[in-house]
Amino acid sequence: MLDPSKLDQLTSRFETLETQMAANPDADTYVALASEYSGLEPVVGKIRELQAAQASLAGLDEMLADKTIDGEMREMAEAEYPELQETVERLSGEIRLLLLPRDKADDKSAVLEIRAGTGGSEAALFAGDLFRMYERHALEKGWKVEVLSASEGDVGGYKEIVASISGKGVFARLKFESGVHRVQRVPETEAGGRVHTSAATVAVLPEAEDIDIEIKPEDIRIDTMRASGAGGQHVNTTDSAVRITHLPTGIVVTSSEKSQHQNRASAMKTLRARLYDMERQKADEERASSRKCQVGSGDRSERIRTYNFPQGRVTDHRIGLTLYKLDRIIQGEGLDEIIDALVTDHQASLLAAEEDA
Repeated sequence: MLDPSKLDQLTSRFETLETQMAANPDADTYVALASEYSGLEPVVGKIRELQAAQASLAGLDEMLADKTIDGEMREMAEAEYPELQETVERLSGEIRLLLLPRDKADDKSAVLEIRAGTGGSEAALFAGDLFRMYERHALEKGWKVEVLSASEGDVGGYKEIVASISGKGVFARLKFESGVHRVQRVPETEAGGRVHTSAATVAVLPEAEDIDIEIKPEDIRIDTMRASGAGGQHVNTTDSAVRITHLPTGIVVTSSEKSQHQNRASAMKTLRARLYDMERQKADEERASSRKCQVGSGDRSERIRTYNFPQGRVTDHRIGLTLYKLDRIIQGEGLDEIIDALVTDHQASLLAAEEDA
C-alpha cells in the first residue's frame, strides 16, 4: 500500500524546489535543484493524477450513498465507478514502480565491451554479430555509438571491441545484457554442416564522469605503441596506439582507433568506466545478502542467452523467455521485447523484496 503521508512529502518537496528555482539561485545551486526537480517530476505528476482520481472516486461514493439520487444519474455513477477504481489501481501501481530504489547509474551513457569466448574464429564472428545488433539497436533509439578500441578476428568479426553508447538512460536499458551469450549455428567454414556452439562475453558499464571517479596521475602508466591491424589499416601510420595501466588495480586498457590524443581520451573513458563499475560491483556484493533480484546481478560469467540459428530461436535463461524471432533480434529490431521483459522481471523482484522487508 502507498503511504499517503509519503506522497504528500514528495509533493511538498517538489513545490519547495519550484519556489527555490524561481528565486534565481547561483548556477551551481540551480543545477542541483533542477536535477532533484527532474527526478521528482514524473512521480509527482502521477501522484497528482492519483489524488484527482481518488477525489472523484470519493465523490461517487458519496453520491451512491445518497438514497435520494436515483434514475439516470445513479446509473451513470455506477457505470463510472469500476473505471475509476481501475484508474486508481493502475496509477497506484505506476507510482510504486517509480518509488522503487533507482540505480543512480541508470541515466548514464554506457561503455559496451564484447569479447570472443570459446569457439575460435566462429566466436569472433559471433562477437561481430552482437556488436552490430547493439549498434543497430542504439541507432534505432537515437543513441550515438563510437568505437573506442577493436581487435579484429582472423576471418572477420572481433576478438574484442569496446564502444561508447551515448544517450539518456542507455545504461538502464542495456545493463541486463552483461553476461555470456551463446550461439548455436553451422559455421560458414564448416563443410560438414554440423552445428557448433560458440560464445562471447558482453559487459555493459555505466560511463563515469570525472566527478564519479578520480584517477590520480601517479596511479597510471601510459605507454605509446605502434598501431597495427589487419588489411593494412594502420600500416603507414605514426605511433598512435595508447595503453594505460592503472597501477593500484592492474587494469589495462588500450585504444588504437584514432590519433594519439584521441586514443588517450578514449582509453581514459574506458578506464573510468571499469573503475566505476568495480566500485558498483563492490557495493552490490556488500548488500548481496539482502538482494533478491537475480536479473540485474551483472555476473559476466553467467550464461544468460542462447541464439539458436537452425531453430530461429533466442532464449534468455534468466527469465525463461524464448522467442522465435532470431532474425529480428540479431538485427537489433526485436531486442526491445527481451529488454522490456527483463526490466519487468527486475521490477517485480524489487516489489517482492520490498513487500517481504
